[in-house]
Amino acid sequence: MIDEKNVLLIGWDLEAVDFANWPGLNAVKLHGALNADCEALDALGYQAGQCFIRDQNSAADDVLAALNSKIYSCGLIGAGVRKVEQHFSLFEVLINTVHQATPSAKLCFNTGPTDSVEAVQRWLD
Repeated sequence: MIDEKNVLLIGWDLEAVDFANWPGLNAVKLHGALNADCEALDALGYQAGQCFIRDQNSAADDVLAALNSKIYSCGLIGAGVRKVEQHFSLFEVLINTVHQATPSAKLCFNTGPTDSVEAVQRWLD
């Protein structure tokens, strides 16, 4: 049985982010925004987990390990993976990894590091 409140947020490790793709954003701001999203999800009764990927070669294994640690009802793949053209094939790999590991889980996508709550609520509420 799936706990409708377990959410896995998937995105780049802070040290792997190319901030040139995100003017005005830096590691401190991103870290704060991601933590704020997790805290907001937790305050709403969700159980937010984070999976930080480091590179394209190990990303699927990292996500699979996180998905195997708990049953998730929703996986959110962050904009840093989805919106950067050079990561398009990785985005496809991660979608298929989540789908194969947790076929009944919803998939959702944020537009940046501050709207994960809204993305999750579109699919779980």
